[in-house]
Amino acid sequence: MWFLVLGLALAAMKWLLYIEPVASWPWYAVLSPFAMAIAWWSWADWSGFTKRKAMERENTRKQARIDKQREQMGMLPRKKR
Repeated sequence: MWFLVLGLALAAMKWLLYIEPVASWPWYAVLSPFAMAIAWWSWADWSGFTKRKAMERENTRKQARIDKQREQMGMLPRKKR
């Protein structure tokens, strides 16, 4: 995601805003963050990184919901303040 934001910012600085030194850079340097974003997303999907992170978030939310319900039913001691 950061590569995409960086690419958009650099492209805007070169093409729309003409901000130096980015305006004098070659286009391949300005557009290279988009290629890095594609490479990152391809690797993350290929390696299972994306799915693993999604499962970790889901398991964390599930455990928090279970703990909250157990506390409401009085099955867990309340946390000290």
